[in-house]
Amino acid sequence: MIGLLVVAHGRLGESLIDCATYVLGKRPEHLLSLDLSSESDPERLLARAREQIAQLDEGDGVLVLADIYGATPCNTVCRLVSPGRVEAVAGASVPMLLKAITYRREPLAQLADRVVLGAREGAFHIHTETADAGT
Repeated sequence: MIGLLVVAHGRLGESLIDCATYVLGKRPEHLLSLDLSSESDPERLLARAREQIAQLDEGDGVLVLADIYGATPCNTVCRLVSPGRVEAVAGASVPMLLKAITYRREPLAQLADRVVLGAREGAFHIHTETADAGT
């Protein structure tokens, strides 16, 4: 099973996991968060991320979800990417995390692609016609 790590600002990572836990009815296994507020020094953040990746990797690799591309959490994650072992996707969201949890038995690179697609499919511009269809 692919391990999942959410690296984000503040408590966003743990909040996304809380949302997924609520939707699924229990906290998924092999899923951790690393919040920037707990490790403000980028080198310490990198060391902690490496520790968590080692903890999560059962041989199938780890997918890391970062919040904002180009920000410190994501820049740290970029230093960890190792094709086939550690893949990363930026723009972490609840739909993205749910896709990652649901399809984490797929090959790592394929899971990363599916997660990006899930994020795209999870975003909607709600028009009155769309809103009325939901009632």
